[in-house]
Formats: sequence, C-alpha cells, structure tokens
Amino acid sequence: MKIKRYKKVNKNINFYINNFGFRQPYQLLVDGTFCFAALNNQVNIADNIPRYLHGETKLLTTQCAVMEMETLGSKLHGALLILKKYGIHKCGHEGKPVAGSKCLLSMLGNHNENHYIICTQDRDLQEKVRNIPGVPLLYLHIKTPNLEQPSEASEKFAKERLSGIGEIEKVAINKLKTEKGLLSQEDKPKKKRKKGPNPLSCKKRKKPGNLQNNNIKKKEGQPEIEKKKRKRIKIPQHVQEALLGLFCWTSFGIYFCCPFL
Repeated sequence: MKIKRYKKVNKNINFYINNFGFRQPYQLLVDGTFCFAALNNQVNIADNIPRYLHGETKLLTTQCAVMEMETLGSKLHGALLILKKYGIHKCGHEGKPVAGSKCLLSMLGNHNENHYIICTQDRDLQEKVRNIPGVPLLYLHIKTPNLEQPSEASEKFAKERLSGIGEIEKVAINKLKTEKGLLSQEDKPKKKRKKGPNPLSCKKRKKPGNLQNNNIKKKEGQPEIEKKKRKRIKIPQHVQEALLGLFCWTSFGIYFCCPFL
C-alpha cells in the first residue's frame, strides 16, 4: 500500500476511534452490492479488507440482505454465496423482511451505538448513511477499497461533543427554562434595536474657503511664531567701484572692457 493511502486510512479510522469509541475487531455490515462488485473485480473481501484497515475485522450481514439477493435471480448467485459466508446478525425483521438498505439503516439507529462500518455500493444508501453521525462508509473503487473521510454530520457531532453542549441541547434547555419561568434576563434573546443614521454623515459640508480660514486661525494659548528674516550680503564699496570699472555702458548695449589691455 502506498504511504499516502496508508496515512489517509489511518487518519480516518483514528477519527472514529477517538471520537466515537470504535475498537477492534471492527464490525463490517456488508450488503449484496458490495459482494457483487468484489466478485466482478476479483477482490477477496476476507483478505484485503483487514489488510486495508490494519486491524481485525468481523464481517456481518442480515437475513434481509440475504433474502433480497435470493429474489434477484441466478445472475447474482456468486455474490449470494459470498454473502452467506458471513455471520448473520439479528435485525428484528424475521417475520416481515424488508429491503437490504432499509435493514442496514435500522441497524444503525440515530448514532450507530454498535459501531458498525457500512460496506455498500448502493448510492442511495451511501447518501443516507452520510447523514448519520459516527458511521464509517467503505466501498470499492474498481479493485481498490476506499474508506471515505468522515462526513459533515460526523465532524459536527464530534465538535459539539468536545465543546460540551450542542446547539440542540441548548435550545431544549432554554425552552424548559421559559416554560418554568427560570430564564434570566441574560439568557433571554436580545432584541435588535434600530440604529439611527451616522451623526457624522448628517453634518453640513464645509466650504473650502472656510476650511482655509479655520486653519489660519491661531489656537488660544499658543505663542506667536517669529518669521525668519532673509539675510542680505553687503558688498564693500571698493569692490563695487572695481566692478563698475569693468563695464562700459553705451547706447548699443553692454560691452566688456579690460583696463589692463
């Protein structure tokens, strides 16, 4: 078995062991569709399934599932012989047999107290099993057995169990408190009050001129800030006279004159 597949199976089976108390040998409830798929794909259920789950297994079926296979005709005779090899579990329908899918669902109950693993290829039965918390689902994908990951119902039930009291229990407790008049003001559901408009959105819009004037106004108690004066560089008089001697002003423009030439 590949490492990824081994980790996936180990993770899924440990979820049911830790949250729902599953133990070895694992009890597998098998129906006729699973045996028929195993026969067509040449899968030995008694050898391959314990090796896949890495533990001891106990293969079981019901009298209703066997009788249903008998009525389907000679085409399913091989699958019927395989199904009859497994232990017959008492289902309580001895007098009035029902369909195999209904029989397996009745064995599960509401929470699968007996820790059954359902082995079936029936799509309708698979969908119904997923709605019951704590029920592992095993089916064949061609020649490969596949233990499906925990359903949403199983994960939700496990989380509520860890948190202490679930939502259903909380609603029932509050209902009993209201009937007896023991519901305190803190426990009563609070009514949502209508919120008014945002006061900031109701303010009048300020003009940009007013904003500038407001920014210019000084706050009370603040000292006046002195403006920085520009420093002027004074040129000595003899330097000015020397510079004036270098330039000659004429009516046509300015010409550079060198007195040393």
